[in-house]
Amino acid sequence: MTNSESPQQPASMDDAQIQAAIDRIIAADDAQAPAVFHAEQPAEDSIFSGQATALNRFSAEHSSFDGDQEDLAERRALRRVAGLSTELEDVTEVEYRQLRLERVVLAGVWTSGTITDAENSLRELAALAETAGSEVLDGVVQRRSKPDSSTYLGSGKAIELRDIVASTGADTVVVDAELAPSQRRALEDVVKVKVIDRTALILDIFAQHAASREGKAQVELAQLEYLLPRLRGWGESMSRQAGGRVGAAGGGIGSRGPGETKIEMDRRRIRDRMAKLRREIKAMKPAREAKRANRKRNQVPAVAIAGYTNAGKSSLLNRLTNAGVLVENALFATLDPTVRQSQTSDGLTYTLADTVGFVSNLPTQLVEAFRSTLEEIADSDLILHIVDASHPDPEGQIHAVRQVLGEVDALNIPEIIVLNKSDVADPMVIERIRNRESNTAVVSARTGAGITELLELVRTSIPRPTVQLEIMLPYNRGDLIAKLHQSESEILENEHTEHGTRMIVKVRESLAVQLEPFNLHG
Repeated sequence: MTNSESPQQPASMDDAQIQAAIDRIIAADDAQAPAVFHAEQPAEDSIFSGQATALNRFSAEHSSFDGDQEDLAERRALRRVAGLSTELEDVTEVEYRQLRLERVVLAGVWTSGTITDAENSLRELAALAETAGSEVLDGVVQRRSKPDSSTYLGSGKAIELRDIVASTGADTVVVDAELAPSQRRALEDVVKVKVIDRTALILDIFAQHAASREGKAQVELAQLEYLLPRLRGWGESMSRQAGGRVGAAGGGIGSRGPGETKIEMDRRRIRDRMAKLRREIKAMKPAREAKRANRKRNQVPAVAIAGYTNAGKSSLLNRLTNAGVLVENALFATLDPTVRQSQTSDGLTYTLADTVGFVSNLPTQLVEAFRSTLEEIADSDLILHIVDASHPDPEGQIHAVRQVLGEVDALNIPEIIVLNKSDVADPMVIERIRNRESNTAVVSARTGAGITELLELVRTSIPRPTVQLEIMLPYNRGDLIAKLHQSESEILENEHTEHGTRMIVKVRESLAVQLEPFNLHG
């Protein structure tokens, strides 16, 4: 900055100039060489395949059906701007200097499958790290029959990883597995920087994105369950806390118990906190169950949108119902379920529920903590299983989702495989999946392609009233007429006569019992 420039200049610049400065900074950073991942067996393409980030970026992230997306601005309020030096090219950079978050190196062990499978897993880990706010610098994949019991990678590869960390200036290593506490400590002793595993990374993303009171409690419970066996004590924290009476009056040698170490006290406090969180989550459960019971009482069919994280579930909900829920090109953008009402083309009402996304090797702690949320899927009448057809391994995504569905007893519910992002997917991949799956729909939530066909498939797949009756309802039974209009009934004919209202209806069995006294052919 020259002496003639005013320090208030950034405040007077308009939004277009400020955005242009940010775009120049980001473009300059993206122009740098992309991260190169190493493998003991060479692959034809690098992990990123020339992309600037591990997450696929489309030119238009949102459609007009996504609404104003006001929540997105708050989530992106803290934006990492990499590559800023002390020599400022533009005065506006001062206004956008942000906290520098973790600079990470990834590490994985390839024990089975192909090198492509190993690279896809590391790509997903890179996307998870970016979603958490990190900058991915490099990564390694080691070919082993099984992970090393001491440092997970083995002594030689751990030393190589230490050299990569030193040369790149990384401050964190992220391992593509759940590490035992002893493995994490041993690896940290070698690489000399913080080491976290895949589970801790996913839990961190959940902690960032949880918005509701129930979601925050569920995430905290999962974090504490993960933390409990991994507590570490150092120096004085290992010493005993005095037990019994400590004061001079009335106390003396032999009158005090052994007390407890600091780490034991921490474990006790964590267990107490976990017990309290479980009670809170249990207390929140009746409200969700009451809403669910109300839908069941009115016999409203429930459709659950499930699928792999970042497959486009929220975008599809917005496209089908104009819900306007948050849509972000990031993993686990949605944690809190959203339920919206919709109608088939012939007037049958049903609900659509957007649920938390799944991922391969989803931490057990999260499945247990989010069990009440996942019950939206288990109690549904139909599952729309959203698959990212443009993903390198869509079949792997389908398998991972069905594993979690099995854990919540939802495998027997009718399912439609919805192949999303068809506008950027390989037609051969789409055809391959359609040949394997019996009930599929091909759509693009972004462009709207295939949505009409999907809605028709939903119409024919949700449970419908099956009992047909011809009834004569007296005019003083307006309550039953109102119930026929409010519940999931199909009114085929409706005629007002001098004796009452003659109707031909299709109803469910529970309502048919109430209408039996007015059945003209009973």
